[in-house]
Amino acid sequence: MKILQQIVNKKVNNLTPSELLKYSKQYNISITNEQAHTLVSVIKQKPVNIYNVEERRYLIKKIAQVTDRETAKKVNDLLQQLM
Repeated sequence: MKILQQIVNKKVNNLTPSELLKYSKQYNISITNEQAHTLVSVIKQKPVNIYNVEERRYLIKKIAQVTDRETAKKVNDLLQQLM
């Protein structure tokens, strides 16, 4: 299980804006191109372990600041499903 977590975290922390936009469309989470670029730069500044509650909260708060609360909630719900 630890290896799978490492793979998922690596993917999250190495997302490109275009990948993020592709996933957002796939999961019906509305973000703009500008928001995708901002979110990717936030993640690259401080890589996150999505399996760590505190780090995931930090990421969700940043997502809410860049987008809105509803988008952050959708992302959080999606991350919960992936775990």
